[in-house]
Amino acid sequence: MSKILITGGAGFIGSNLVEHFLGKGNQVVVLDNFSTGHLYNLTQYSNNPYFTLIEGDIRNVADCQKAVEGVDYVLHQAALGSVPRSIKDPQTSNEVNVTGFLNMLVAARDAGVKRFIYAASSSTYGDSENLPKVEDVIGKPLSPYAITKYVNELYADIFSKTYGLETVGLRYFNVFGRRQDPNGAYAAVIPLFVKKFMNHESPVINGTGDYSRDFTYIDNVIQMNERAMTTDNQDAINTVYNTAVGDRTTLNQLVGYLKEFLVEYDAEIANVEIIHGPNRQGDIPHSLASIEKARQLLGYEPTHVIRDGLKESVKWYWDNLK
Repeated sequence: MSKILITGGAGFIGSNLVEHFLGKGNQVVVLDNFSTGHLYNLTQYSNNPYFTLIEGDIRNVADCQKAVEGVDYVLHQAALGSVPRSIKDPQTSNEVNVTGFLNMLVAARDAGVKRFIYAASSSTYGDSENLPKVEDVIGKPLSPYAITKYVNELYADIFSKTYGLETVGLRYFNVFGRRQDPNGAYAAVIPLFVKKFMNHESPVINGTGDYSRDFTYIDNVIQMNERAMTTDNQDAINTVYNTAVGDRTTLNQLVGYLKEFLVEYDAEIANVEIIHGPNRQGDIPHSLASIEKARQLLGYEPTHVIRDGLKESVKWYWDNLK
Protein backbone atom coordinates (compact mmCIF):
# COMPACT_ATOMS: atom_id res chain seq x y z
CA MET A 1 0.00 0.00 0.00
CA SER A 2 1.13 3.55 -0.70
CA LYS A 3 1.23 6.96 0.93
CA ILE A 4 -0.80 9.33 -1.23
CA LEU A 5 -1.09 13.10 -1.00
CA ILE A 6 -4.38 14.49 -2.28
CA THR A 7 -4.30 18.27 -2.59
CA GLY A 8 -7.74 19.82 -2.48
CA GLY A 9 -8.91 16.69 -0.68
CA ALA A 10 -11.80 18.50 1.02
CA GLY A 11 -13.37 19.31 -2.32
CA PHE A 12 -15.80 17.37 -4.46
CA ILE A 13 -13.38 15.27 -6.50
CA GLY A 14 -10.67 15.23 -3.84
CA SER A 15 -12.90 13.88 -1.07
CA ASN A 16 -14.13 11.08 -3.32
CA LEU A 17 -10.51 10.16 -4.02
CA VAL A 18 -9.80 10.20 -0.28
CA GLU A 19 -12.67 7.80 0.36
CA HIS A 20 -11.58 5.47 -2.42
CA PHE A 21 -7.89 5.20 -1.56
CA LEU A 22 -8.43 4.97 2.21
CA GLY A 23 -10.89 2.18 1.48
CA LYS A 24 -8.09 0.30 -0.27
CA GLY A 25 -5.81 0.50 2.76
CA ASN A 26 -3.53 3.34 1.65
CA GLN A 27 -2.19 6.12 3.82
CA VAL A 28 -3.78 9.37 2.68
CA VAL A 29 -2.62 12.92 3.39
CA VAL A 30 -4.86 15.86 2.49
CA LEU A 31 -3.63 19.41 1.95
CA ASP A 32 -6.47 21.94 1.73
CA ASN A 33 -7.10 25.57 2.69
CA PHE A 34 -10.91 25.13 2.60
CA SER A 35 -11.41 28.05 0.22
CA THR A 36 -13.78 25.94 -1.87
CA GLY A 37 -13.66 22.54 -0.11
CA HIS A 38 -15.47 21.67 3.12
CA LEU A 39 -14.28 20.07 6.34
CA TYR A 40 -17.52 18.09 6.58
CA ASN A 41 -16.38 16.08 3.54
CA LEU A 42 -13.53 14.67 5.68
CA THR A 43 -14.89 14.46 9.24
CA GLN A 44 -15.73 10.75 8.87
CA TYR A 45 -11.99 10.03 8.55
CA SER A 46 -10.82 12.07 11.56
CA ASN A 47 -10.22 8.95 13.68
CA ASN A 48 -8.69 6.89 10.88
CA PRO A 49 -5.00 6.24 11.70
CA TYR A 50 -4.17 6.17 7.99
CA PHE A 51 -5.55 9.67 7.41
CA THR A 52 -3.73 12.98 7.93
CA LEU A 53 -5.17 16.43 7.33
CA ILE A 54 -2.91 19.43 6.80
CA GLU A 55 -4.66 22.79 6.65
CA GLY A 56 -2.48 24.79 4.32
CA ASP A 57 -2.23 26.56 1.00
CA ILE A 58 -0.44 25.43 -2.16
CA ARG A 59 0.66 29.06 -2.62
CA ASN A 60 2.80 28.57 0.49
CA VAL A 61 5.98 26.64 -0.36
CA ALA A 62 6.46 25.44 3.23
CA ASP A 63 2.96 23.92 3.28
CA CYS A 64 3.72 22.04 0.06
CA GLN A 65 7.02 20.75 1.43
CA LYS A 66 5.37 19.55 4.64
CA ALA A 67 2.59 17.78 2.73
CA VAL A 68 4.88 15.73 0.46
CA GLU A 69 7.10 14.31 3.23
CA GLY A 70 7.38 10.55 2.72
CA VAL A 71 4.73 10.56 0.00
CA ASP A 72 4.79 8.04 -2.87
CA TYR A 73 2.18 9.64 -5.12
CA VAL A 74 0.57 13.07 -5.47
CA LEU A 75 -2.97 13.44 -6.77
CA HIS A 76 -3.12 17.19 -7.32
CA GLN A 77 -6.73 18.38 -7.33
CA ALA A 78 -6.31 21.76 -5.63
CA ALA A 79 -7.28 24.62 -7.92
CA LEU A 80 -9.67 27.51 -8.33
CA GLY A 81 -12.16 26.24 -10.88
CA SER A 82 -14.81 28.12 -12.85
CA VAL A 83 -14.43 30.10 -16.05
CA PRO A 84 -16.59 33.01 -14.76
CA ARG A 85 -14.55 33.25 -11.56
CA SER A 86 -11.32 33.49 -13.57
CA ILE A 87 -12.78 36.19 -15.79
CA LYS A 88 -13.81 38.21 -12.72
CA ASP A 89 -10.50 37.67 -10.87
CA PRO A 90 -7.73 36.40 -13.16
CA GLN A 91 -4.94 37.19 -10.70
CA THR A 92 -6.14 34.88 -7.93
CA SER A 93 -6.85 32.10 -10.43
CA ASN A 94 -3.28 32.45 -11.69
CA GLU A 95 -1.77 32.52 -8.19
CA VAL A 96 -3.53 29.31 -7.18
CA ASN A 97 -3.56 27.40 -10.46
CA VAL A 98 -0.10 28.34 -11.78
CA THR A 99 2.07 29.42 -8.85
CA GLY A 100 0.48 26.84 -6.54
CA PHE A 101 0.89 24.14 -9.17
CA LEU A 102 4.57 25.00 -9.67
CA ASN A 103 5.12 24.96 -5.90
CA MET A 104 3.68 21.45 -5.75
CA LEU A 105 5.81 20.25 -8.66
CA VAL A 106 8.99 21.57 -7.03
CA ALA A 107 8.06 20.06 -3.65
CA ALA A 108 7.26 16.69 -5.25
CA ARG A 109 10.52 16.71 -7.21
CA ASP A 110 12.59 17.56 -4.14
CA ALA A 111 10.82 14.92 -2.01
CA GLY A 112 11.44 12.15 -4.54
CA VAL A 113 7.75 11.51 -5.21
CA LYS A 114 7.26 8.57 -7.61
CA ARG A 115 4.52 10.10 -9.73
CA PHE A 116 2.54 13.34 -9.91
CA ILE A 117 -1.01 12.99 -11.27
CA TYR A 118 -2.84 16.26 -11.74
CA ALA A 119 -6.26 17.56 -12.66
CA ALA A 120 -6.02 19.09 -16.10
CA SER A 121 -9.04 20.48 -17.93
CA SER A 122 -11.03 20.15 -21.13
CA SER A 123 -10.96 23.96 -21.24
CA THR A 124 -7.47 23.55 -22.71
CA TYR A 125 -9.11 22.74 -26.06
CA GLY A 126 -10.20 26.38 -26.27
CA ASP A 127 -11.50 27.48 -29.64
CA SER A 128 -10.66 24.22 -31.41
CA GLU A 129 -13.81 23.10 -33.22
CA ASN A 130 -12.65 19.52 -33.80
CA LEU A 131 -14.96 16.83 -32.41
CA PRO A 132 -14.25 14.56 -30.74
CA LYS A 133 -11.46 16.25 -28.81
CA VAL A 134 -8.17 14.40 -29.28
CA GLU A 135 -5.33 15.07 -26.85
CA ASP A 136 -2.76 16.39 -29.30
CA VAL A 137 -5.06 18.88 -31.10
CA ILE A 138 -5.90 21.99 -29.07
CA GLY A 139 -6.88 25.57 -29.84
CA LYS A 140 -6.39 28.94 -28.19
CA PRO A 141 -7.70 29.26 -24.61
CA LEU A 142 -10.94 31.21 -24.15
CA SER A 143 -10.57 32.24 -20.50
CA PRO A 144 -7.93 32.95 -17.84
CA TYR A 145 -8.86 29.62 -16.23
CA ALA A 146 -8.13 27.76 -19.47
CA ILE A 147 -4.76 29.48 -19.73
CA THR A 148 -3.81 28.37 -16.22
CA LYS A 149 -4.70 24.75 -16.91
CA TYR A 150 -2.72 24.73 -20.14
CA VAL A 151 0.28 26.20 -18.34
CA ASN A 152 0.00 23.30 -15.86
CA GLU A 153 0.47 20.86 -18.73
CA LEU A 154 3.49 22.78 -20.01
CA TYR A 155 5.13 22.81 -16.58
CA ALA A 156 4.43 19.11 -16.02
CA ASP A 157 6.00 18.28 -19.36
CA ILE A 158 9.12 20.30 -18.55
CA PHE A 159 9.47 18.69 -15.11
CA SER A 160 9.23 15.25 -16.73
CA LYS A 161 11.88 16.03 -19.31
CA THR A 162 14.20 18.13 -17.16
CA TYR A 163 13.99 16.48 -13.73
CA GLY A 164 12.66 13.01 -14.47
CA LEU A 165 9.50 13.50 -12.39
CA GLU A 166 6.80 11.17 -13.70
CA THR A 167 3.64 13.15 -14.45
CA VAL A 168 0.19 12.34 -15.80
CA GLY A 169 -2.42 14.98 -16.61
CA LEU A 170 -6.13 14.15 -16.62
CA ARG A 171 -8.22 16.52 -18.68
CA TYR A 172 -11.51 16.41 -16.79
CA PHE A 173 -14.70 16.86 -18.81
CA ASN A 174 -17.60 18.30 -16.77
CA VAL A 175 -17.30 16.02 -13.76
CA PHE A 176 -20.38 15.53 -11.56
CA GLY A 177 -21.57 13.31 -8.73
CA ARG A 178 -21.95 12.91 -4.98
CA ARG A 179 -20.57 15.73 -2.81
CA GLN A 180 -20.50 18.30 -5.62
CA ASP A 181 -21.48 21.54 -3.90
CA PRO A 182 -24.78 23.09 -5.07
CA ASN A 183 -24.14 26.34 -3.20
CA GLY A 184 -22.08 29.40 -3.99
CA ALA A 185 -21.79 31.82 -6.90
CA TYR A 186 -19.84 29.36 -9.05
CA ALA A 187 -21.74 26.13 -8.43
CA ALA A 188 -21.59 23.64 -11.30
CA VAL A 189 -24.67 23.23 -13.46
CA ILE A 190 -25.87 19.80 -12.29
CA PRO A 191 -25.94 20.36 -8.51
CA LEU A 192 -27.25 23.89 -9.08
CA PHE A 193 -30.14 22.62 -11.22
CA VAL A 194 -30.92 19.80 -8.79
CA LYS A 195 -31.11 22.27 -5.90
CA LYS A 196 -33.37 24.58 -7.91
CA PHE A 197 -35.74 21.76 -8.84
CA MET A 198 -35.87 20.47 -5.26
CA ASN A 199 -36.87 23.98 -4.13
CA HIS A 200 -39.44 24.22 -6.97
CA GLU A 201 -37.46 27.09 -8.48
CA SER A 202 -36.80 27.53 -12.20
CA PRO A 203 -33.23 26.75 -13.30
CA VAL A 204 -31.70 29.14 -15.84
CA ILE A 205 -30.11 27.60 -18.94
CA ASN A 206 -27.50 29.80 -20.58
CA GLY A 207 -28.56 30.20 -24.21
CA THR A 208 -30.95 27.95 -26.12
CA GLY A 209 -29.88 24.78 -24.32
CA ASP A 210 -28.38 23.28 -27.45
CA TYR A 211 -24.81 23.53 -26.14
CA SER A 212 -23.52 20.05 -25.32
CA ARG A 213 -21.02 18.59 -22.89
CA ASP A 214 -19.34 15.26 -22.17
CA PHE A 215 -20.69 14.96 -18.62
CA THR A 216 -18.49 12.56 -16.63
CA TYR A 217 -19.55 10.79 -13.44
CA ILE A 218 -17.17 10.84 -10.47
CA ASP A 219 -16.58 7.07 -10.47
CA ASN A 220 -15.07 7.32 -13.96
CA VAL A 221 -12.71 10.02 -12.68
CA ILE A 222 -11.67 7.90 -9.70
CA GLN A 223 -10.88 5.04 -12.08
CA MET A 224 -8.70 7.28 -14.24
CA ASN A 225 -6.75 8.59 -11.25
CA GLU A 226 -6.14 5.06 -10.01
CA ARG A 227 -5.05 3.79 -13.42
CA ALA A 228 -2.74 6.77 -13.93
CA MET A 229 -1.21 6.22 -10.50
CA THR A 230 -0.68 2.47 -10.73
CA THR A 231 0.23 1.83 -14.37
CA ASP A 232 3.66 0.35 -15.00
CA ASN A 233 3.42 1.02 -18.74
CA GLN A 234 6.18 3.54 -19.41
CA ASP A 235 4.41 4.65 -22.59
CA ALA A 236 1.44 5.68 -20.47
CA ILE A 237 3.21 8.29 -18.31
CA ASN A 238 4.46 11.82 -18.95
CA THR A 239 1.43 12.65 -21.04
CA VAL A 240 -2.19 13.83 -20.76
CA TYR A 241 -5.51 12.02 -21.11
CA ASN A 242 -9.09 12.96 -21.70
CA THR A 243 -11.07 11.90 -18.65
CA ALA A 244 -14.59 11.54 -19.94
CA VAL A 245 -17.24 9.15 -21.23
CA GLY A 246 -16.98 9.79 -24.96
CA ASP A 247 -20.60 10.90 -25.33
CA ARG A 248 -22.27 14.29 -25.27
CA THR A 249 -25.52 15.60 -23.81
CA THR A 250 -27.20 18.94 -24.48
CA LEU A 251 -28.30 21.13 -21.59
CA ASN A 252 -31.91 20.59 -22.65
CA GLN A 253 -31.42 16.82 -22.49
CA LEU A 254 -29.71 17.17 -19.12
CA VAL A 255 -32.64 19.07 -17.65
CA GLY A 256 -35.01 16.44 -19.01
CA TYR A 257 -33.06 13.65 -17.31
CA LEU A 258 -32.91 15.53 -14.01
CA LYS A 259 -36.65 16.13 -14.04
CA GLU A 260 -37.29 12.47 -14.88
CA PHE A 261 -35.25 11.21 -11.91
CA LEU A 262 -36.38 13.88 -9.44
CA VAL A 263 -40.08 13.35 -10.17
CA GLU A 264 -39.67 9.89 -8.61
CA TYR A 265 -39.16 11.71 -5.29
CA ASP A 266 -41.43 14.73 -5.81
CA ALA A 267 -44.15 14.75 -8.51
CA GLU A 268 -44.48 18.56 -8.33
CA ILE A 269 -41.07 18.97 -9.95
CA ALA A 270 -42.64 18.01 -13.28
CA ASN A 271 -44.37 21.41 -13.29
CA VAL A 272 -41.26 23.53 -12.71
CA GLU A 273 -40.58 25.71 -15.75
CA ILE A 274 -37.17 26.26 -17.35
CA ILE A 275 -35.83 29.78 -17.98
CA HIS A 276 -33.36 30.61 -20.76
CA GLY A 277 -30.80 33.37 -20.31
CA PRO A 278 -27.91 34.72 -22.40
CA ASN A 279 -24.91 32.61 -23.35
CA ARG A 280 -22.10 32.73 -20.81
CA GLN A 281 -18.83 34.44 -21.71
CA GLY A 282 -15.95 32.03 -22.33
CA ASP A 283 -18.19 29.00 -22.96
CA ILE A 284 -17.55 26.75 -25.94
CA PRO A 285 -20.62 25.45 -27.82
CA HIS A 286 -19.81 21.74 -27.79
CA SER A 287 -17.48 19.38 -26.01
CA LEU A 288 -16.97 15.70 -26.74
CA ALA A 289 -13.90 13.67 -25.80
CA SER A 290 -12.15 10.84 -27.53
CA ILE A 291 -11.20 8.33 -24.83
CA GLU A 292 -9.27 5.99 -27.12
CA LYS A 293 -5.87 7.02 -25.76
CA ALA A 294 -6.93 6.23 -22.19
CA ARG A 295 -8.44 2.94 -23.31
CA GLN A 296 -5.31 1.86 -25.15
CA LEU A 297 -2.61 3.00 -22.72
CA LEU A 298 -4.37 2.79 -19.34
CA GLY A 299 -7.07 0.18 -19.94
CA TYR A 300 -9.73 2.70 -19.00
CA GLU A 301 -13.38 1.80 -19.50
CA PRO A 302 -16.14 4.09 -18.14
CA THR A 303 -18.52 2.39 -15.73
CA HIS A 304 -21.20 5.12 -15.81
CA VAL A 305 -22.84 6.91 -18.73
CA ILE A 306 -24.78 10.12 -18.15
CA ARG A 307 -28.10 8.58 -17.10
CA ASP A 308 -26.47 6.11 -14.69
CA GLY A 309 -24.49 8.87 -13.01
CA LEU A 310 -27.40 11.32 -12.86
CA LYS A 311 -29.68 8.73 -11.24
CA GLU A 312 -27.11 8.04 -8.50
CA SER A 313 -26.39 11.75 -8.07
CA VAL A 314 -30.06 12.67 -7.72
CA LYS A 315 -30.49 10.00 -5.03
CA TRP A 316 -27.45 11.34 -3.16
CA TYR A 317 -28.72 14.93 -3.27
CA TRP A 318 -32.19 13.89 -2.20
CA ASP A 319 -30.79 11.95 0.76
CA ASN A 320 -28.37 14.70 1.78
CA LEU A 321 -30.04 18.01 0.94
CA LYS A 322 -33.59 17.31 2.13
